Amino acid sequence: MLTSSDEIILQKRGISNQQIEDQLKSFVTGFPYLEIRSAAEPGNGIVCVTETEIPTFIEQWEQYLQKGTNIIKFVPASGAASRMFKDLFEFLEGQNNEPKNAFENKFFDEINNFAFYNDLNEACLKNNGKNIETLVSEKQYKPIVENLLSDKGLNYGLLPKGLLKFHSYADEKRTPTQEHLVEGALYANADGKVNIHFTVSKEHRSLFEKHLNESLTQYEKNYAVQYNVSFSEQKPSTDTIAADADNQPFRDKGELLFRPGGHGALIENLNDLQGDVVFIKNIDNVVPDAMKDITVTYKKLIAGILVNLQTQAFSYLHELENENISHAKLEIINQFCEVRLNNHNSEAHSLLQVELRKYLIAKLNRPMRVCGMVKNIGEPGGGPFLTVNSDGTVSPQILESSQINMNNPADKEKMLGSTHFNPVDLVCGIRNYRGEKFNLLNHVDKKTGFISLKSKSGKELKALELPGLWNGAMSDWNTIFVEVPIETFNPVKTVNDLLRTEHQ
Repeated sequence: MLTSSDEIILQKRGISNQQIEDQLKSFVTGFPYLEIRSAAEPGNGIVCVTETEIPTFIEQWEQYLQKGTNIIKFVPASGAASRMFKDLFEFLEGQNNEPKNAFENKFFDEINNFAFYNDLNEACLKNNGKNIETLVSEKQYKPIVENLLSDKGLNYGLLPKGLLKFHSYADEKRTPTQEHLVEGALYANADGKVNIHFTVSKEHRSLFEKHLNESLTQYEKNYAVQYNVSFSEQKPSTDTIAADADNQPFRDKGELLFRPGGHGALIENLNDLQGDVVFIKNIDNVVPDAMKDITVTYKKLIAGILVNLQTQAFSYLHELENENISHAKLEIINQFCEVRLNNHNSEAHSLLQVELRKYLIAKLNRPMRVCGMVKNIGEPGGGPFLTVNSDGTVSPQILESSQINMNNPADKEKMLGSTHFNPVDLVCGIRNYRGEKFNLLNHVDKKTGFISLKSKSGKELKALELPGLWNGAMSDWNTIFVEVPIETFNPVKTVNDLLRTEHQ
């Protein structure tokens, strides 16, 4: 199946023959649906913090920051912005020379409200000899879009989201990358130091580095902090092989075709970090300063809950080192696992003392994450569920719709009836109670990947995505869901989202 030249390519990529064998087997067998106990909801898997409790958790986080511990803000930023401009690409390539639908009309009617307006205006003057206002009055709409998307203008159609101008201020226009610098200073500032790690694509890394080099001095001055910004790229070893209709390796001009393994590949990047606590948030979910207060409040809140739970778990793990720990104490620790961490084992109460101690150590001595969840208002994204694990226990998991058997009426009803969804708002504890870093790769459920149909050179192929970063890649973590306000979730999926009130 594999030629000698294939072997050389695999070796260069750091991919083993066993990985290829396992991936091809996955194309044949597919991935099993997860068994759902129920959708998580307030009082059943989702914690709702009262107004009076919020200051207590925030205080715990701020005290933790004063210890000078290693806090990292982890921002996946490798995605290109091309999907943001899907509608504009269609307009540019279409037959109509004037806007016809609601999206196109809104874009041109409110074009002067975009933070990139001045840059676009300059590009139009340079390339067409006319400003935007003149081009619009002459009904020359396509040159405007061409200047926005193509490399003869701003090249926004090929740049990553992190480098686009999102927000306008009196004295500057900010990119999402710069907004994450500000956020970091506001809730991840430990002893005057702010660590931010961006995962970027290889082709855009130098652009990110240049952008940050031009920004850091001013932001360090504005927020009286010192930034430590680092970058990483998805590793070639996390790319997955494509398969043909017969589940054999897909070849393009005789060579094996590999594809990026999806955001689940970033568990490798996360695993390489040496932090104690890591915040995870997507690059495009940022707001201007006027809207930041609620974001900062709830970031500190979920971080405080993590510290609170981790402190208690660490204390119990030290006690569990004693082989003669009392059964009464084991019951107290098990109650903590059930009530605070939502780990349910119907057989725990009937386990012998030695077995119960072993079970509790295994459940407590794992990475921990606290995940903000917002009420479902129809936005796309995975959702919080209580699922049955391979050992028969029940725990919280973030699932995508492809992991749920929609042909099963009961599971479909649970899916459609879910009240919350995942906005990718996580804070993670990645060290154990002895201060040693967990090997996060040991906590991935490899049976939770995704298979999708794609094409290459006119031929259909099957593509394999690794277990998602906040899905199967974190399956074996202690997971706590906390309700956060919808105001903390402000993604930019299309260019017109930048016209929404929360981005103005």
